[in-house]
Amino acid sequence: MNAVGYRTKGDPGVLVDLELPMPEPGPRDLLVEVRAVSVSPVDVKRRRWEDPDERSGHRVLGYDAAGIVVAVGREVTLFKPGDEVFYAGAMDRPGTNSQLHLVDERVVGPKPASLSFAEAAAMPLTTITAWEMLFDRMKLPLSGNPSSGTLLVVNGAGGVGSMMVQLATRLTGLTVIATASRPETARWVRALGAEYVVDHNRPLDEALKEIGFDGVDYLALITSTPGSVSSLARAMNPQGHITLIDNFDESIAPFKQKSITVSWEMMFTRSLFHTADMNAQHRLLSEASSLVDRGLLKTTLARVVTGPINAESLRTAHEEVETGRAIGKIVVDGGF
Repeated sequence: MNAVGYRTKGDPGVLVDLELPMPEPGPRDLLVEVRAVSVSPVDVKRRRWEDPDERSGHRVLGYDAAGIVVAVGREVTLFKPGDEVFYAGAMDRPGTNSQLHLVDERVVGPKPASLSFAEAAAMPLTTITAWEMLFDRMKLPLSGNPSSGTLLVVNGAGGVGSMMVQLATRLTGLTVIATASRPETARWVRALGAEYVVDHNRPLDEALKEIGFDGVDYLALITSTPGSVSSLARAMNPQGHITLIDNFDESIAPFKQKSITVSWEMMFTRSLFHTADMNAQHRLLSEASSLVDRGLLKTTLARVVTGPINAESLRTAHEEVETGRAIGKIVVDGGF
């Protein structure tokens, strides 16, 4: 079986083609023939800083994938061979940069019928992260009366930001403000539904005041800048809620005076700990797939690296993500 991984951590040049044994599905596993994968910042970080697995001597990266189920474990009930699926995998299992990949059915959704494999592969990780930030961490209502208030999405043109802008504008009543620092990223977030755009290269409280807001009720801190905590606290309304993804090494004490709720989002928590509600990711991906097919959400695919999926094509994608200037998601298409 063909796969791509690394035997020593480092720059994109460490990625190499591998030949690995055929995997065997566990009880709840799907065996998926991978047709397209996307590259995320977490891939870049792990390749740069994380050692290979001690037992195998290599590490296969990759989270987002779209493909076709070719076999299932004995306890699988949600899918069958031949089903087209999309998903974001798990941190504690071999990655999706593999011709055939094992994934627990509880973190998998049916691929949107209206999308290609490449378009679908751009979506799972960012959709799960944005969805959980809004509806699990910030506790916004998903049905019934829409919530009111304001949401600031920091780095709105990135993968997670692009999906969060869409979900918030389609599924909540929030006024959505996104940050972007270039004309092309500002156009991107407006096209996705952001009502206002501010420059994240400036202190956020000052940028908000220029467009008429003293503060926001919800803040999705998708990327953070060292030394920004005071500006973030000033940018929030009393009793607001901030959710973070990045590690945050500063004291959160400046949020105390305003009784601001601080929460973290890590979309791999459910799969890492096999939580009782692990199936929630299957349900939310299924709902997102339906929203796409109804024309309410769209893929955030911005760039396709033509396959086959191999070390060369993945190096190209890693290099682009590593610039920090990518808009939306970068996908490698074409199978192995």
